Amino acid sequence: MAASIRLGTQGWNYDAWLGSFYPSGTKAPDYLGVYSRAFESVEIDSTFYAIPAVRSVRGWAARVPDGFKFALKLPQEITHDNRLRESADLTALFLDRARELDDKLGIVLIQLGPDFAPSELPALVSFLPTLPTKEIPFAIEFRQRGWINDGVLALLREYNVALTLTDARWIPRKQMLALAENPTSDTAYLRWMGPNRDFTDYSHIQVDRTRELHAWANAITGLTERVKTIYGFVNNHFSGHSPESVRQLQRLLGQTPVTPDQLGEQMTLF
Repeated sequence: MAASIRLGTQGWNYDAWLGSFYPSGTKAPDYLGVYSRAFESVEIDSTFYAIPAVRSVRGWAARVPDGFKFALKLPQEITHDNRLRESADLTALFLDRARELDDKLGIVLIQLGPDFAPSELPALVSFLPTLPTKEIPFAIEFRQRGWINDGVLALLREYNVALTLTDARWIPRKQMLALAENPTSDTAYLRWMGPNRDFTDYSHIQVDRTRELHAWANAITGLTERVKTIYGFVNNHFSGHSPESVRQLQRLLGQTPVTPDQLGEQMTLF
């Protein structure tokens, strides 16, 4: 059975999307609900900066339909400040908050910093066994090429943790695409970040990434026979306006995107 493919964006709370994605006049508290009519999943960045309040998490869940999935980033206090060490209590608290999403919790991303080097492998070796990977899917993102070796990949497979496949400046795209042929988990996690952070206007596509998206669509097609679920999230910095990048991917994969004009039509029903 082919994997389910859940594509979305990194975040939803962008005023620059008004008119180009969100119908004009949409209020900020309604962004997530409107977003969920176009995409089946979203990556939340705010959990990277702080463990969310119970009320916030329940609010996210209440604003999206059944079947929608959230991807949450593990807090930076665990990944960057503590560097995966002495964080059992913090991790347990965060996961308790994440469970407030109930069946709308999709996956947790462990995003490591660019200075987290392979010399810190012992911290990773100690951390992974503490995770409830049989209950909650996890993915990990490395930002140094030295992490990509047979030993680390075997470690991730042992604990069923997905190696995040990232289109960014840290690890060459060619290497990431090749890694899609041998996933480390029954869940795949992809992130399209782009090579820089120069964009300041997120209202429209500013760089043509068609070639890159074709390559990734081919990789995703291959992954559908190797994993059960595929999550993929586009950052605004990938090409300037992540909702359109997601729609481009959906078309390449044979999916039918929900276009901004259709969202406007749906708004008139409420």
